[in-house]
Amino acid sequence: MEFPVHIPFVQQLGFQLHSVGDGEAELRLTISEQHLNSWRVAHGGVVMTLLDVAMAHAARSVNRHLPDLGPGVVTVEMKTSFMRPGEGELRAVGRLLHRSTTMAFCEGAVYGADDKLCAHATGTFKYLRALPAGRQLKPLGGEGD
Repeated sequence: MEFPVHIPFVQQLGFQLHSVGDGEAELRLTISEQHLNSWRVAHGGVVMTLLDVAMAHAARSVNRHLPDLGPGVVTVEMKTSFMRPGEGELRAVGRLLHRSTTMAFCEGAVYGADDKLCAHATGTFKYLRALPAGRQLKPLGGEGD
């Protein structure tokens, strides 16, 4: 499944969107050399990014009927707890817990190849319909942007 909006960093990391809708989103990532820390397991930054993107897509999933899932979101805050190392294929599940007209409250979990919980997060996201005055959106096209 294609991401609704091209995000170069997410593409560079190799994330795959498996499902999005009804307040949930699932992403997957097969860990490779570029994702490892010095312990030879998934770097915490990779795991946190998986959680962030999964929760953001869960927040946007309620707007499935709108082009590009409607308004974008930005992360306001995120708290992550790590339980065990991430190895093999990681599966991130984001879930929308509550939303208002401007904010979304989500949780996410990353599971390892053995389907055991590796990390859990909660996050707050702000829906953005437009950028503040004086700022312009930079186009996100395909390759080479």
